[in-house]
Amino acid sequence: MAYEKSLGIIKPDAVERNLIGSIIKIIEDNDIKINQMKMLELTSSMAEEFYNIHKGKPFYEKLISYMTSGPVVLMVLEGNDVVKRYRDLMGKTNPEDAAEGTIRKLYAKDTTFNSVHGSDSIENALTEISLFF
Repeated sequence: MAYEKSLGIIKPDAVERNLIGSIIKIIEDNDIKINQMKMLELTSSMAEEFYNIHKGKPFYEKLISYMTSGPVVLMVLEGNDVVKRYRDLMGKTNPEDAAEGTIRKLYAKDTTFNSVHGSDSIENALTEISLFF
């Protein structure tokens, strides 16, 4: 198993619903270490840079609007195989398809308001972390 880093984000809908502590507890209960953490409101330019890979897709503008609608909690997560383990812990993007006990099954409202983000590869994790830390 490789020791890795991943970016985790608690998104505006979860922050607004006071779920920060509940989500952090799930992360820590699954032996994932939070190495750094901060709360901030993403500017449009920050969100656009972060989601640049989705530019031009039908959901892009809605995603930027959502991610700038309130504060987010940014976390550098660490652990063995943390990229895969945190993605499994988050659950599928659509909460209706997410496994029982995953963060999105528990807290996401829909595919847009899905409460959390996690890097999808080791390479993207390093890029995403560098944007915020």
